[in-house]
Amino acid sequence: MGIDLALIWAVIILFSIMMYVVMDGFDLGIGILYPFFRDKEDRDVMMNTVAPVWDGNETWLVLGGAGLLAAFPLAYAVVLSAFYLPLIFMLTGLIFRGVAFEFRFKARERERHYWDKAFIGGSITATFFQGVTLGAYLQGIPIANRAYAGGPLDWISAFSIFTGLGLVVAYALLGSTWLIMKTEGGLQRHAYVITRRLVWALLLVIAAISVWTPLLDERIGQRWFSLPNLFWFAPVPLLVVASSYFLLRSLKSRWQAAPFVFTLMLIFLGYSGLGISLWPNIIPPDVSIWDAASPPQSLGFTLVGALLIIPVILMYTVWAYYVFRGKVKHGEGYH
Repeated sequence: MGIDLALIWAVIILFSIMMYVVMDGFDLGIGILYPFFRDKEDRDVMMNTVAPVWDGNETWLVLGGAGLLAAFPLAYAVVLSAFYLPLIFMLTGLIFRGVAFEFRFKARERERHYWDKAFIGGSITATFFQGVTLGAYLQGIPIANRAYAGGPLDWISAFSIFTGLGLVVAYALLGSTWLIMKTEGGLQRHAYVITRRLVWALLLVIAAISVWTPLLDERIGQRWFSLPNLFWFAPVPLLVVASSYFLLRSLKSRWQAAPFVFTLMLIFLGYSGLGISLWPNIIPPDVSIWDAASPPQSLGFTLVGALLIIPVILMYTVWAYYVFRGKVKHGEGYH
């Protein structure tokens, strides 16, 4: 029995996207939360908690996109053709946000608010259009003759707009729990207050998407609720309930690292639920990873490079977070 290279590449891409969501999610969440913290020193500390690591976090987005091109060129062509507008909006938001990181600390006092607005707007825009793209992807992509067969605005729907707003809530919760872990004093106390509200907002989003998603496609509903699949998938909602309980408990007990960990668990469970809904299709509703894969020779050649570079990325990521561990205090950090 040979090695299933398409399956290995699918796992690599899924891992890369999950790493991006987790690691870039909290620093996008910092920008989303900026309007709720008006004090300049608090905003300085918020940005300093992510300034040393934010650009490294986005490495995973590059890896996921490059891996999709190398391993599944059909999916790359179709997905980009279907979602080029929301993806352009997302990248524009990331550009504004990245520039704001560098320029905000160098700007004169009277000009700093422009870069604050760029940071806020870029973070919200990038997050929202990531969520919109996800929602439109779940709804399915029309294909004819191995090419995208829809229109340039087919990605706009009530469901995709809702998933865009839902991802804004999810990233904001990641950001607020990150602030709890990385800050202290009044800023941390305010983050506790915001986090409790965001937890309930995210649970409402998860419940709504859980009801809405199987209604989009009856095949998803059959996969969720048919036997024996129901028994295999049942742990996901049970773990969501358990994670939510311990997250709320950790906030009540004023734990500092635990809220971030339990939020990561919620994000991972939501991600796994979406994966369960679509697997093994890489272009929903019916193009599988094997149908969209490159020839075995290409998959094997590119896999060698991926297996060399991924450990390097993991090592420098761990090292960066180790070096910049601990609390960030007023007057310290990135300048």
